[in-house]
Amino acid sequence: MERRYEELRRAVEAVELVDAHAHNIVAVDSSFPFIKCFTEAEGDALSLAPQTLSFKRNLRDIAKLYGCEASLEGVEAYRRSAGLQKISSKCFGGARISAVLIDDGIEFDKMHNLEWHGRVAPYVGRILRIERLAEKILEEDIRNGIKWTLDTFTEIFVAKLKSVADKIVGLKSIAAYRSGLEIDTRVSKKAAEEGFIEDLNARKPIRIRNKYLIDYIFTLSLEVALLFDLPMQMHTGFGDKDLDLRLSNPLHLRSVLEDKRFSKSRIVLLHASYPFSKEASYLALVYPQIYLDFGLAVPQLSVHGMTSAIKELLELAPIKKVMFSSDGYAFPETYYLGARRARESIFSVLSSACIDGDLTIPEAVEAIKDIFRGNALQFYKLTGTVGPVDSEESNAFILASVEGNSPPEGIAFVRIIWVDTSGQHRCRVIPAKRFYEVVRNNGVGLTFASMGMSSFSDGPAEGSNLTAVGEIRLIPDLSTKWRLPWSGHEEMVLSDMHLKPGEAWEYCPRETLRKVSKVLKDEYNLEMNAGFENEFYLLKNGLRDGKSEWMPFDFTPYCSTSGFDAISHIFQEIDSALQSMNISVEQLHAESGKGQFEIALGYTICTQAADNLIFVREAIRAVARKHSLLATFVPKYSMDDIGSGCHVHLSLWEKGKNVFMASDGSETQYGMSEVGENFMAGVFAHLPAILAFLAPLPNSYDRIQPNTWSGAYHCWGKENREAPLRTASPPGVLNGLVSNFEIKSFDGCANPHLGLAAIMAAGIDGLRRSLKLPKPTETNPSGDDSLARLPIELSESVEALEKDEVLKGIIGENLLTAVVGVRKAEIEYYSKNSEASKNLIHRY
Repeated sequence: MERRYEELRRAVEAVELVDAHAHNIVAVDSSFPFIKCFTEAEGDALSLAPQTLSFKRNLRDIAKLYGCEASLEGVEAYRRSAGLQKISSKCFGGARISAVLIDDGIEFDKMHNLEWHGRVAPYVGRILRIERLAEKILEEDIRNGIKWTLDTFTEIFVAKLKSVADKIVGLKSIAAYRSGLEIDTRVSKKAAEEGFIEDLNARKPIRIRNKYLIDYIFTLSLEVALLFDLPMQMHTGFGDKDLDLRLSNPLHLRSVLEDKRFSKSRIVLLHASYPFSKEASYLALVYPQIYLDFGLAVPQLSVHGMTSAIKELLELAPIKKVMFSSDGYAFPETYYLGARRARESIFSVLSSACIDGDLTIPEAVEAIKDIFRGNALQFYKLTGTVGPVDSEESNAFILASVEGNSPPEGIAFVRIIWVDTSGQHRCRVIPAKRFYEVVRNNGVGLTFASMGMSSFSDGPAEGSNLTAVGEIRLIPDLSTKWRLPWSGHEEMVLSDMHLKPGEAWEYCPRETLRKVSKVLKDEYNLEMNAGFENEFYLLKNGLRDGKSEWMPFDFTPYCSTSGFDAISHIFQEIDSALQSMNISVEQLHAESGKGQFEIALGYTICTQAADNLIFVREAIRAVARKHSLLATFVPKYSMDDIGSGCHVHLSLWEKGKNVFMASDGSETQYGMSEVGENFMAGVFAHLPAILAFLAPLPNSYDRIQPNTWSGAYHCWGKENREAPLRTASPPGVLNGLVSNFEIKSFDGCANPHLGLAAIMAAGIDGLRRSLKLPKPTETNPSGDDSLARLPIELSESVEALEKDEVLKGIIGENLLTAVVGVRKAEIEYYSKNSEASKNLIHRY
């Protein structure tokens, strides 16, 4: 395109959208199939949907946004690993949506309410679907034993509409789906009453489908809309399978538009009325009540189809009457695709109009602002309510995937975080301007030696095969970028390690977990979920014998109420920080140690769980520091007190279902499925070797002692907290069944991604060899002479790891060499420096 259209392109990309018609987003594990993100097809027709032009194009667009494999399976895997909040923020940020109006009349499985959508869009308004309101009234009151008449229904229906009129931005009708658009606004009360009785006595649940009743309800609603100056959205043109396209031509609305009672009404025709776009354009020209919306037509059509539909709308319709919507539904990707394709189509249509002489460049720029934003603000009376997407209030919603190179207002630095082989959190700090201009795309350089460092030295360990020769790139994963809740002027982001942008380094912990997860998915169609329990000590600085010393925050016992009283204000701040990063906290309490506490996190896909654990440690340490306390996750802070673990609960999932748990046709004597037992048996078999990942310091083995609930013996048990592997039956699980298993050996010095990768690799071996568990240990294992101890020191675990060819093959020989090299350096150093472990409180 000629340079003179660059202004037009910039305007299209920069405008902040008002998405005037969309639907609720569902949870990642909803039963509503993700393939519906790309198609309106249903049933058997779904199998051919991937062969449509729009499907292929839209799938590639989403894969590019996520940086994942361009396949339906690849995108689904990324969604599960990233989590709904992050993909939603990424999609809404990439779309630059400043407001969304949601018709919540479609009820999807596990759909989120409007308040949830406020986390990803600065403004959320509600559109009320009138037919669904009528059905809910009848369903609810049938249960209450009401004997209905049309008059009774009319009174309640109108009262309900009026009661919410100040809480909604518009009404919507799906008459086109039910009986068509040839609506009779003069329908007789007798015909409406007969239709009412017919629908009331039909099969349950109630479904309003009698034409006379639909016409009656629509007329009542339009009267209320006029009374409160609310617009009416109307489905027109194509849609779901149950729609008769012959009856959804907007020309059928003539009787409504000619009714003098409704000459001042405002009606917006949705979906570009495709394939009746020309007819809709004509109606918008000749009837002052009619406005147009081109959602759904974009992006469900081919590129030519999208531009043709919009061009036909603009052939006759005033520009001030045409509005954008994504018609996003169920999946945040639909919002992104609708916005992306709308921008491209509008640019194509308006630049062509400039070439043809229909518009000047300034007129086209003005049209862009009107179509994407201004017209909706006026039509739905949102002027002054909806601010720009990059306003101060909405910075938290928008990720750096948004076009533009300027940092959010007030941000001074961005921390690029990685966790090394020894489990230490490290970061490079970049001035915000440079980060947004250069580093967010190209990363920063880092020496190979960074993954060979130990807990006592910032130089590479001998034997790690990593030196200061060679450089990688720390590439920010923008889906993990958050403003620091405890410091509003900085952001932090996790990073991936690449040899060059786009080429992963084999020592990268996050990539290692992804790689092993892909093996589990490719071979068994399974995913591993994880939930961590973080134990840690809070220490305060005091004087002992005239010397400054870190000592326990308090001396209260396990689950002490008074102990929590003293620390509650700090935990409120920690919880608030974690909530701002969409990290779920399930419970927290005082632990047994003096000054020891625990925070248990929500359950999620393992890649997300590992990312979350890093942020949780960062939040706890930072908030504690604000209050002049030191938080430490070191496994054995004091040899005279209980140790701190980072117990992890694990389960296996397939297509949104927990398949670790026993079910019909897949059950073992232990309340788990055969797949679950095979996986857990693999972990059991390799446990001595994977301890080198889960318990990475000599200090870790000071924690793993008999009679301390840390799992000192090589055994497993059902609800046996002295066993290193424990199957769990939380409340709500049927008697005798188990939902997950816990590994108690994991501690706060472990790199979470490498730890979970080692566990998963062991489980994969169990699946490959169909391993079986030994009998569970039902008593305290310390009293059973037949049970072997797990490694009592790090050197034993390292020896087991060196011999473990399975882990070497799945995780990678070079990475294992680095792990072993670092662990041997730890063994040598602490064996010669017995007091050195006291300094670990400042490293972990």
